[in-house]
Amino acid sequence: MRVDTIWDQRAERMPADERADLQAGRLDGLLGRLAERSPFYRERLAAAGVGPGARVGLDGLAGLPFTTKQDLWDTYPWGLLAVPREQVLRVHGSSGTGGRPTLVAYSRADLELWAQVCARALGCAGAGPGTLVHNGYGYGLFTGGLGMHAGAELMGCTLVPVSGGQTQRQVTLLRDLRPEVLCCTPSYATRLGEALAEAGVARDELALRVGIFGAEPWSEAMRAQIEDLLGLRALDIYGLSEVIGPGVACECVEAQAGLHVNEDHFLVEVVDPDSGRPLGAGERGELVFTTLTKEAMPLLRYRTGDIAALDRSACPCGRTLARMSKVTGRRDDMLVIRGVNVYPSEVEAVLVAERAVAPHYLLVVDTTQTMPRLVVACELAAGWAICEETEQAERERVAAEVAAALQDRLGLTVEVRVLPGGTIPRVELGKAVRVAQRTADRDPLPGWL
Repeated sequence: MRVDTIWDQRAERMPADERADLQAGRLDGLLGRLAERSPFYRERLAAAGVGPGARVGLDGLAGLPFTTKQDLWDTYPWGLLAVPREQVLRVHGSSGTGGRPTLVAYSRADLELWAQVCARALGCAGAGPGTLVHNGYGYGLFTGGLGMHAGAELMGCTLVPVSGGQTQRQVTLLRDLRPEVLCCTPSYATRLGEALAEAGVARDELALRVGIFGAEPWSEAMRAQIEDLLGLRALDIYGLSEVIGPGVACECVEAQAGLHVNEDHFLVEVVDPDSGRPLGAGERGELVFTTLTKEAMPLLRYRTGDIAALDRSACPCGRTLARMSKVTGRRDDMLVIRGVNVYPSEVEAVLVAERAVAPHYLLVVDTTQTMPRLVVACELAAGWAICEETEQAERERVAAEVAAALQDRLGLTVEVRVLPGGTIPRVELGKAVRVAQRTADRDPLPGWL
């Protein structure tokens, strides 16, 4: 497998000033299309003083209106279309509050664009024509599976479209077909690592070299854990269905130091989560994307809720695209416990750094008491206790150590429960559930809290 593959040399190595000119032209073109074809945006732009034919350029970006997920819900299902409904070839989406989905429409050109940026992501992993790719992302309304599928086929990879679930079958395919690239969520990668060990499959029986893991925030400590479990280099990929799906940004195998944003198609900003004020390079805030080239459902300054920072320094791989940091959390995922802001990723970083803890956890916000409390439930690593008689004592010892580490990192006292292996629910399909609420009517871990 080659490690120097750049799928689109022209776009991914474009000089910064040339790319800025391209972005400015595409932004003005987008505003023209929105004013002409989208009643929703025509009204929003008029309210911001941007009329038909206006040339805003990058300097005027901060003066343009934001788009939010609430706007997608309010205009559900077709209110944000900028093409005739008959030109929509596919619909993807994710579940929303109260079961209301967030739907996104794709034209033929949008699907071609999506395949291109997913091919770029595979290039970041060093894949090329003939590379055997095991795609364990779910297929369906979720964008992960079909996005990476299209990118792999466009590149000319040998694709195993196994989707999610059926873990034992996946173990067999990983052992027998010996793919070089694994694509799935990071939580499922840890599940596969466990299942391979349970089946007695040694790391040297596999050919895995690189994994492309996304759809969930995950920490550097989890990266190290996945790499140890599977014997590969773990790369982060970023995307969201509202923007296009996976392929918005991806780490490169050469550096593993930030995700290259495909800026020629997705104009990226970082803003203060509260005020919306643009932040500079290196400052952590909320990611905002403008889809410069999407046809069916373009978005202007879409507030993702994801928290990250941008780095525009040179990368050893030769790509000149800006890099975004790993997502450290979401505005709406942030927990407030006794006045302290807690991101699940901060807790994860402590848990996966503890060798005695297995890679499965659940954060339970217990509201059954007057003052809500945070309970961190995790499991003792397989084989850690010498015997059944010592397991309980070992679980209590590890719980005390983890609680102390969390106190140091969060400045907050939390309760830690180290449970027997297999207690935390496993996710075979979709994204892992990391946060749950305990109420008088619902207990996510009956008998353990």
